Amino acid sequence: MPQKLKIAVQKSGRLTEESLKLLKECGISIENGGDQLKAAARNFPVEILYLRNSDIPQYVEDGVADIAILGENVVIEKRKNIKVVERIGFSKCRLSMAVPKAVNYEGPAFFSGKKIATSYPNSLSDFLRANNIEAEIHEISGSVEIAPNIGLADAICDLVSTGSTLFSNGLKEVEIILKSEACLVSGKNLAPEIQEILDNLLFRIRAVLASRNNRYILLNAPNERIPDIIAVLPGMKSPTIMPLGEEGWSSIHSVIGETDFWAIIDQLKACGAQGILVMPIEKMVI
Repeated sequence: MPQKLKIAVQKSGRLTEESLKLLKECGISIENGGDQLKAAARNFPVEILYLRNSDIPQYVEDGVADIAILGENVVIEKRKNIKVVERIGFSKCRLSMAVPKAVNYEGPAFFSGKKIATSYPNSLSDFLRANNIEAEIHEISGSVEIAPNIGLADAICDLVSTGSTLFSNGLKEVEIILKSEACLVSGKNLAPEIQEILDNLLFRIRAVLASRNNRYILLNAPNERIPDIIAVLPGMKSPTIMPLGEEGWSSIHSVIGETDFWAIIDQLKACGAQGILVMPIEKMVI
């Protein structure tokens, strides 16, 4: 029987939808959804395992799953024998320290002797140790942000995305311990045939990620200003230049970073660029 790459994804939660969307954009069609524990792809040698997020690192270490899509914060916290092979960019957040809004916070020394509630005891311990702080850690799961309000803790260490949950619970973010995003992790000793499938998948993922971070730009320009525009316009190697029907004018095509356009648009216009179009790219193979 042909080998299949076993991919663990979060059964439910903030990573699930984006993980499945990424696989779909890689051209992988999954036969059923996350309401089951296992799903096969129809057109690629992979099998999806829907697992509880906190259990996934152990499953990858044990070889039950070959790879997984996880938050980097979980990888760091669980400390299993797995490795990050690609950062994927979605579900960006940070693990932060927060205290009640009324507290006069002047630095990490505030936490000395305090009770701190968290679902990330290992990462919190690293922070305290790095700052030579002795504090009491209360490990809890879920609803960490309510701990100060019910007298369980003086502060919390928890994931922060927008900060709205902290605000609604009367807390303020005071220290960032680490920044996190979704990443692809694997076990340390994959069989050669499994590694080959993973390499193929990584090729697809990188093409998708490159397309998300870049845009295709087209513009018209007088021929005498082409050197000036090329000097301004970032590109993969060099822009494509094609003559227009109107003599003395050309169309310039290139690829730019998603945010680069806003930084250079005034320069492009000053160089005589007209009819500027910026379009998304579906896939980008570099």
